[in-house]
Amino acid sequence: MIPDPDKRQRSSPRVPSYDMSQWGVILAGGDGTRLRSLTRRITGDDRPKQFCPILDNESLLNRTRRRVARTVAPERTVAVLTKAHERFYAPLILQVPSRLLVVQPENRGTSPAILYSLLRIAKMAPTASVALFPSDHYVSDDEAFMAHVRVAFDGVLRRPELVILLGISPAYSETAYGWIEPDRPIFGNGRPAFFRVRRFWEKPKPVLARTLLAEGCLWNSFVMVGRVTTLLALIESATPDLYHTFLDLWPVLNTHEEEAAIETLYAGLPSTNFSEQVLASHPEDLAVLPVGGVQWSDLGEPGRVLSVLAHHGVRMDRIAAPTLISA
Repeated sequence: MIPDPDKRQRSSPRVPSYDMSQWGVILAGGDGTRLRSLTRRITGDDRPKQFCPILDNESLLNRTRRRVARTVAPERTVAVLTKAHERFYAPLILQVPSRLLVVQPENRGTSPAILYSLLRIAKMAPTASVALFPSDHYVSDDEAFMAHVRVAFDGVLRRPELVILLGISPAYSETAYGWIEPDRPIFGNGRPAFFRVRRFWEKPKPVLARTLLAEGCLWNSFVMVGRVTTLLALIESATPDLYHTFLDLWPVLNTHEEEAAIETLYAGLPSTNFSEQVLASHPEDLAVLPVGGVQWSDLGEPGRVLSVLAHHGVRMDRIAAPTLISA
C-alpha cells in the first residue's frame, strides 16, 4: 500500500452546504495508455489510471469524487465511464445510482463524453450550473482547489454567458501541458480575479514554454464551470454536426431505450478532442480564473506520478521498475 500524503484532509472533513443548482461531471472514460506501464506494475493488470490506487489504497476516481464532494453534492455528481472498463469501475460505484452514470459504449474522446453528460444533466436540471473535472489529477490541497471552483460557480452566476476555466499558476516551463494565455481582466472582488482568454497553446516547444511562463500564462487544468445551457451552446457553435447527432437522443435520455440508441450512435462516431475543437476555437466565450498556492499535476505520464510520489517521500523502487524511475 502506498502511503497517502493527504490523509489529514479526510480526518476532519469540512461539512459542505450544497447549492442544489450546482452539478459536477467527473470524466473517467479514458484508456490511460500512456501510464499503462506504471499502473500494470502497481495492480498487475491493464486497468486505466483512474481506477488505480496510486496514492494509498484509493483509486484516482474515488479521490476525485471525494474532492468534488467538498463543493458539489454527490447526488448531483455524474461520472462518465466507458463500458470496456466495467470490471475495473464496477466495485467503485456500487452505491452510485444509475442516473448518475454516463456509460459510453466506446471511448471517442473528450467532446462526446462531455456532450453526452451535459445532455443528461440538462434533461434532469435544465437551469443547472456544471463543473467538469478530469479524474486523473493530483491536487495537494483539495479544499483550496475547490474554493476556486466555488469562486467560478459564483462567477457564472454573475456572468452566465461565460465558461470559466481554472488556470494553474505554473511551477516551471512544462512542454507537455496545454497553456492558457490570459487577456484583459473581466471582474473580481476588489481585484481582477477573472480574465478573458486570448488563446491556447498546446504542448509548446521549450523556448515557447519559457516565454509563456515569463509572461504569466497558466496551465490548463481542464477543470471548467458554466451553465449547462452555455456549455451546450458552445459545443453546438464549435461542432454542430456532433451536437445535433447527440441531440437526436433527447427523447430517449434517461429511459430504457437510451442504451440501444447510444450504442448505435457511437458505432459511427469519430474521436474528437474538446480542448482542440471546442475551447481553442472559441476563446472569446471563455474566461480563466488563476489558481495559485496549490500543487497540481496531470498524472498522465509515469514521470509525473513518480515525481509526486517522490515529493511525499514514497520509495519509487518499491513500485516502479528501473526503466520507469528514469522516465
